[in-house]
Amino acid sequence: MSEKINLSFKPKEVCKRLLSILTKRGQDVIVSRYGLGAKAQKLTLDAIGKKYSITRERVRQIENHSLTTIRKSKAYKDAEPAFTELKEVILTLGGLVSEKDLLNHFSKDAVTQNHFHFLLVIGEEFKREKEDDEFKHRWHVDSELASKIQGALRKLYAKLSDDELVVEGDLISNFLDEVKDLNEKYKNEEVIKRWLSISHKIGKNPLGEWGKASSPNVNAKGMRDYAFLVIRKHGSPIHFKEVAKAISLYFDKKAHVATTHNELIKDPRFVLVGRGLYALAEWGYMSGVVKDVIKKILDKEGPLSKEKIVEKVLKERYVKENTILVNLQNSKYFKKGKDNRYENV
Repeated sequence: MSEKINLSFKPKEVCKRLLSILTKRGQDVIVSRYGLGAKAQKLTLDAIGKKYSITRERVRQIENHSLTTIRKSKAYKDAEPAFTELKEVILTLGGLVSEKDLLNHFSKDAVTQNHFHFLLVIGEEFKREKEDDEFKHRWHVDSELASKIQGALRKLYAKLSDDELVVEGDLISNFLDEVKDLNEKYKNEEVIKRWLSISHKIGKNPLGEWGKASSPNVNAKGMRDYAFLVIRKHGSPIHFKEVAKAISLYFDKKAHVATTHNELIKDPRFVLVGRGLYALAEWGYMSGVVKDVIKKILDKEGPLSKEKIVEKVLKERYVKENTILVNLQNSKYFKKGKDNRYENV
């Protein structure tokens, strides 16, 4: 996230001036609820209620009354330039920003983040959408814009098939197709990636590929999933030792060579195509040892010459030509006709 945030005000000072108009108890409830003290901890309604020996509902009333009192005060009007700057930041970041992302832009310090969060809560222009199944907690200042972006994210998700992986550039292009009428100032890569990150349903794997967050290709959980992504990224058959090495590199997981090999053997997503070389079944490689591959080829093509069989098997397996010829001599499985063409027994 490349934008540098330069603000002319200090959030703690603005919050202090806003809180100064409240009663001592009102101040204490707000400070406790929003973590505006020396520590970042936010207290629950119950915890504050116990402190004052009042019900949680009474604490909620004090909180709501305090927020209303602040919004009607001269201190709130005086803080208008600060709210204007915060609005500009939200618009610069795309107009709809996940809460976590927005607060991280303001500061990495948890207490300072709490003060910014309080200013967003108290500022009447700022709207917070609660987290749900589809999206994370998020803030915006334009309901129409927020609705368009969320609608586009829904459409983007609906067009993804279950285990599909899309490179980032293509996903951004697909997203732009859904928001053609948006203001041009929002149509930049950083903003769109920020919007994509709001979605709970669309996710990115450690290799930078996007897809449905529920897919094992995005939310990889075990050695087999890691191996699948590594081989897919490699794009051609790769030795299991190299797979183990790449898993350690990309996923920061300790991948033992023997364990990795065992997982590749067990999973039908992988096909052994040479000595220790594995490819993905989805690439169209036939399963089985060389003998099985010959049988499948002859089943499909009918009788073939020795040269044709060798040519076709070499497209499926990284083996020596002699290995194929030795297998062809197995009279239990193959027989040679009068025209020197081979067929299955």
